[in-house]
Amino acid sequence: MSIAIGEVIAVKGVNILVELYEESNKETLFYQGEKFKGVSIQEHILIKRGFKDIVALVQGEYLDERFEQEDGKSYVRKIELKPIGYYDQGEFYEGIKHLPMIRDVAYLMNEQQVRQIYGEADDSFVIGEILKEELPVSLPWASLFNTHIGVFGNTGSGKSNTLTNLYTTLFTNKLQALNGKSHFVVVDFNGEYTGKQLINDRDFKQVYDLDTRGGGGSKFPLSESVFWDEEVFGILFKATENTQKPFLRRVVSGRERFKDTADSLGVYARKTIEKALTSTSPKKEFAQLISDISTLTGAEQLKERIRELSWNGTNGNFYYFSTRVALNGGDRATYNQHFEHLVNGIQIEELSHFDELKLRVNLQLLSDLITGFVQFDHIQPLLKRIQSSLASLERVFAIGENPVNKLLTVVSLRKSNQEIKKVIPLLLAKYYYGSHKDEVINDSPPSHTFHMIIDEAHNILSMQSNRESESWKDYRLELFEEIIKEGRKFGFYLTLSSQRPADISPTIMSQIHNFFIHRLVNDRDLMLLDNTISTLDSLSRSMIPNLSKGCAVITGTSFDIPMVVQFERLEKESQPDSGDVDLNSLWSD
Repeated sequence: MSIAIGEVIAVKGVNILVELYEESNKETLFYQGEKFKGVSIQEHILIKRGFKDIVALVQGEYLDERFEQEDGKSYVRKIELKPIGYYDQGEFYEGIKHLPMIRDVAYLMNEQQVRQIYGEADDSFVIGEILKEELPVSLPWASLFNTHIGVFGNTGSGKSNTLTNLYTTLFTNKLQALNGKSHFVVVDFNGEYTGKQLINDRDFKQVYDLDTRGGGGSKFPLSESVFWDEEVFGILFKATENTQKPFLRRVVSGRERFKDTADSLGVYARKTIEKALTSTSPKKEFAQLISDISTLTGAEQLKERIRELSWNGTNGNFYYFSTRVALNGGDRATYNQHFEHLVNGIQIEELSHFDELKLRVNLQLLSDLITGFVQFDHIQPLLKRIQSSLASLERVFAIGENPVNKLLTVVSLRKSNQEIKKVIPLLLAKYYYGSHKDEVINDSPPSHTFHMIIDEAHNILSMQSNRESESWKDYRLELFEEIIKEGRKFGFYLTLSSQRPADISPTIMSQIHNFFIHRLVNDRDLMLLDNTISTLDSLSRSMIPNLSKGCAVITGTSFDIPMVVQFERLEKESQPDSGDVDLNSLWSD
């Protein structure tokens, strides 16, 4: 049994108008030991239509004049409803299948009926309360974490707490079950998750605190195959399409061709320098390149000998400045006398991958200049960019080492410069997506899953940046668009958190399955939500600019209907390091 509160007086499309009885304006009612919420905006109403019970949400209410009595005018209260689903044999089904008719009676719904709409609460996965009904809400974790997730909201709206709440609750309840079957990586731009957040047990959590200032931060292990990639080099070093990218392609292909040959790099260095010093068409750039190669290979005597050379632009050859003796091109006797023993003495010991790259680009440029394949002025700017970028990359990457495969990996970019903040998420996505796809390519469904969580996602997925080249922006967005479009079939999922969803690529936004939307006030952000989220109803959308802190509209493929939920605030030690400054304490006497 329930409490009848009115009758249907109009049905226009999916808009239902109900005239309320005079005694139906109580906030809370109790009937036969059950609690009922009164009629107000966003409350649930049950309309009986034969053997079907139609569930509708209150969208608005108003007073309508009825008739005039001696003591003044009398009004009747009316409410506008929108159906969201129906009960059939005790089961709730989402969607509009049945509509009421005039004179059908409307009833209040008790708490048990409302709970059934949003799913029975699993006590272990409760993350907050439904705002209006104040009923505990548990997320359908099995279907939620099997999708791409978006958490959006202005600064201070509580989105970081929501993101942390979601995964803290998951790890708290499923830690042992997840271990070895899934891997979670957090790209943390502001260092909010490096402490006890998400997982407090360091046996399951690995933190990489990347520091480009040389402050002793940890280095992220990256495989050779990801680093030695012509596309990655082209993007990292902003190579031009027609000259510099083919140059880098020759560097990578040359290394790949001879990497299994003993001392191949040493042989390459000795032969190339010999060709340069015996060339019949020497170029003044030879001396500087050979000097740089000597520095990288530790051939100090050869470097000192090269420093003695000067360039005669009129004759087009080198000469010894002290003796004015010319080093004629093609003169083997002069080469044998002054350089052969020094060049043959070059022995390349174990080099880091960064030093190897510097050496190979110098050797490749020297080789190309000997054959006249390139112009030095076209490639020299690339060398400067490589030298500049590698200084930062060397501080944050350990190439060739095996990563620590713990359940959760947090990569903090708080101490990194802007260039590294752009590069790291790109390389991580390329590395993890490629390796995970190779592991599960023959599994259907995938035998394990990968979850990449990007906080402040607008930093890497923005289409508005003017500080980077178009080729870099295109490559970056294309990679993440491929992941979000194709990753689900390989068990690779993205969770994006951002305060400016309108800056994120529309293609990426359109592929997100479930949304947690906190307060947003910018018109562009709100318009994007209108055009992207088909499951967002007009009433929930109208609430977004005025949501309180920690309150979010939840909607998507894992939820039958949109919910407005007040998320629980985590314990102090579990909260992300994103709290406001306490000025009362800071400025106190």
